[in-house]
Amino acid sequence: MRPPRQLIDLSHVVEDGMVTYRGLPAPVVCDYLSREASRAVYAPDTTFHIGQVTLVGNTGTYVDSPFHRFADGVDVAGLPLGALAELDACVARVGVGGAPGRRAIDDEALAAALGDRALRGRAVLVHTGWDRHWRTDAYFEGHPFLTAGAAAWLVAAGVALVGIDALNVDDTADGARPVHTALLGAGIPIVEHLRGLDALPVDGFRFTAVPAPVRGMGTFPVRAYATLGG
Repeated sequence: MRPPRQLIDLSHVVEDGMVTYRGLPAPVVCDYLSREASRAVYAPDTTFHIGQVTLVGNTGTYVDSPFHRFADGVDVAGLPLGALAELDACVARVGVGGAPGRRAIDDEALAAALGDRALRGRAVLVHTGWDRHWRTDAYFEGHPFLTAGAAAWLVAAGVALVGIDALNVDDTADGARPVHTALLGAGIPIVEHLRGLDALPVDGFRFTAVPAPVRGMGTFPVRAYATLGG
């Protein structure tokens, strides 16, 4: 008998004024039409709320498309659903989030965490534990990241998507952004600022992270989640 389907939310909630990445503006979430104001528009005892959100693409948990890095790359509207939804997935538990001084995640660390699993066509979610610092100053300082060698290893393995529960897949001190360059150059979407990867099994689940199909955006928030069983 198959186990019942379980959905596990892996996204941070987007809230007015929150900071996802220092230097980028926080989202503004407000009323366009309040319920009180709508009383003048609709029939008696009928009210509606229309909200308004102003944000940059790099807000909350979001996906990077190739257009984020390359002018001729596919934008978020051009990413097919098959590249983002119901992907066979696995977790690489590298455990650096609580270990000061351990930041760089190289190909050896990924290989040790993933063992001999076949990765072609699968989403690989890198679990560092850094999401424990979300909405604190610690989140922005000394975050874990993948190395250029790790990115090359993932590309060679033929992965479909790479996610991480930290500020960035790259070392933000390196302006060259080699991991974004390698992964997006190979057409592999990246999902950053995941949360809750500790609730997932290492294997045997599906991953979804679909943005609204907004033309001309290289990044956009997603509702990321895992599907277990079912």
